[in-house]
Amino acid sequence: MDTDHQQEAAIEEHSKGKQLEHFRAEHDGEKLTTNQGLRVSSTDDSLKAGNRGPTLMEDFHFREKLTHFDHERIPERVVHARGFGAHGYFQVYEPLTEFTKAKFLQDPAVKTPVFVRFSTVVGSRGSADTVRDVRGFATKFFTAEGNYDLVANNIPVFFIQDAIKFPDMVHSIKPEPHNEIPQASAAHDTFWDFVVSLPEITHMIMWLLSDRAIPRSFRMMEGFGVNTFRFVNARGKARFVKLHWKPMLGVHSLVWDEAQKLAGKDPDYHRRDLWDAINKGDYPEYELGVQILDEADEFKFDFDILDPTKFWPEELIPVKRIGKMTLNRNVDNFFAETEQVAFHPGHVVPGIDFTNDPLLQGRLFSYLDTQLIRLGGPNFHEIPINRPLAPVHNNQRDGYHRMTIDRGRVSYFPNSLQGNTPQPASDAEGGYVHYAEKVDGQKIRQRSDSFNDHYRQATLFWNSMSVAEKQHIIDAFHFEVGGVMDKQIKQRVVDMFNNVDGQLAVQIAGGIGATPPANPGGTGVTATSPAVSQENTIKEARTRKVAILMENGFNFPEVTQVMEALKGTGVHAEIISKNQGLLTSVDGRQLEVNKNYFSAGSIMYDAVYVTGGRQCVDTLLTHGDALHFVNEAFKHAKAIGATNEGVDLLAASQIRGAALATTETFAELVNEMGVVTIRNAADMGYFSQKFIEAIAQHRHWIRQNQKDMVPA
Repeated sequence: MDTDHQQEAAIEEHSKGKQLEHFRAEHDGEKLTTNQGLRVSSTDDSLKAGNRGPTLMEDFHFREKLTHFDHERIPERVVHARGFGAHGYFQVYEPLTEFTKAKFLQDPAVKTPVFVRFSTVVGSRGSADTVRDVRGFATKFFTAEGNYDLVANNIPVFFIQDAIKFPDMVHSIKPEPHNEIPQASAAHDTFWDFVVSLPEITHMIMWLLSDRAIPRSFRMMEGFGVNTFRFVNARGKARFVKLHWKPMLGVHSLVWDEAQKLAGKDPDYHRRDLWDAINKGDYPEYELGVQILDEADEFKFDFDILDPTKFWPEELIPVKRIGKMTLNRNVDNFFAETEQVAFHPGHVVPGIDFTNDPLLQGRLFSYLDTQLIRLGGPNFHEIPINRPLAPVHNNQRDGYHRMTIDRGRVSYFPNSLQGNTPQPASDAEGGYVHYAEKVDGQKIRQRSDSFNDHYRQATLFWNSMSVAEKQHIIDAFHFEVGGVMDKQIKQRVVDMFNNVDGQLAVQIAGGIGATPPANPGGTGVTATSPAVSQENTIKEARTRKVAILMENGFNFPEVTQVMEALKGTGVHAEIISKNQGLLTSVDGRQLEVNKNYFSAGSIMYDAVYVTGGRQCVDTLLTHGDALHFVNEAFKHAKAIGATNEGVDLLAASQIRGAALATTETFAELVNEMGVVTIRNAADMGYFSQKFIEAIAQHRHWIRQNQKDMVPA
């Protein structure tokens, strides 16, 4: 069909009231055009009066191109500005008819499309992925009943109890207004001044300074709905619920030194990790869990279930795993999808309802209000990434960026000219009916007395940490509060956390130059919640990354045996050398180097392996970068493996306390403190098995004392 006939067909379709999307898809070309579809002959030179003359303003392509560029930036999110998204689907395991009438939670055969955006809270769009911060974990379910948004964080509690304090909290933790320093960090006076002035924040600070705030990966991070919602079934029976995402790879974190170095070496570390995993087919998977509580049990605990600064211990209220989400597709365009996606906790479907959680009540206003300014008006729901799969029929019209072409003259209800349509749906027809909760009370600016316990759960969290996790929290206090200039604020931090645990306060004081409490305090709570410790999470090697240190003269059968074993377990290996290119083995075979020391570092890998070959290892011994690679991996408690002559590199490093295989041993494997070595061996099967087991442990905290002596 020639161009004239194409245009005639388009006009005919338009005259019949048909959409043009099909026509556009059929006849879309790849030639450069203006926004009006006019093909452009050149985009390198503007239209001028002579080749050295002035640019002519009649050059509509020049004006359109520059104008669009000048207006490309939109306001970044006030919080959660730096994010990364992916597409996927969700499937429920079994019908949840007993608990909720939400249709997407009924049929295990249905795959509900989802879009997930992970984010940091405090930093700007240009900040680093690995800063110490809360992570957002927002999921948009495109259900048959409309969009449902589960707006979650990777920490189950929040900074404040009432949303009216949200502007104060954000203002305090953002860069200080007089000099815009520091970026994406809580280590400054204004934040800690706010902390010591607000006891309700105590519990959240314990989580923020724990390993939870520096996750290893978005794929190894929990998500918590934070707020208390309701499930409502078809009979109208309601139950309180908390919603959780549980990663199938377990919950794992970086160490602080590693997180800081990654911020410089690869500030896109988390987004790159997610992008690469999906491209490799290592699709991230998360189970959706719910804690369900009958309304009759609302007041049976020693905490208020509506208090967002409290979590529901899983030992008291078990998590029921109801389905699984799989992320299997990266975005096509970061701005159009990840930046323009709009989440709102008020986007619910029948069967999910709200509670009197005072933080949730404020979020229901704030999220919508924010989208109006950030995305330019009330029609952000028509942006493709936000558009529901369910049909939309209403009388809302016009506004900025309207994308729907509404037909007809009726835009009101009730009406007779259009058969009284669109009209509200009944409950039986899927119309949303709010839960009939009785509300009775005087108007008052006051908080319930049940919200006044600010320390007991903070103590519970502290009690639940392993020895290594406790030390990491103490170290975090030393860094964060160490950045505070005001000595009075430092002392108030010590006094505040003496309410949580006396020995914790003593240790904080010792690192920040404050006075230890004269009378070590605490709450007297001795209980623990094992579920909050990452020591008790899933541990497996699948999808982990191993750096293989190699040079010319390596042992080809040896290294390829190990690489095949790693690949068979779903572990990814990359060869690191001084220079990129091909390396030649002692018998003349070649392998390609993936990265050099400039583009890689041990901080980017979960484990390090040093292969054998006399020439190979003798060369590695002359490379300070190779020795640093091993030292740093040991300092960060990662698995380290070496075979045959490769053990010599470990022996020359600053590794302390871990026994190594010696030249006298014959194929005898030594496995100590996560360092796995073997000499005089041709078959790498047993070594590979034990090395993979060491990788699966994530970290080897038994090195706690030895690693501090390593100069890396």
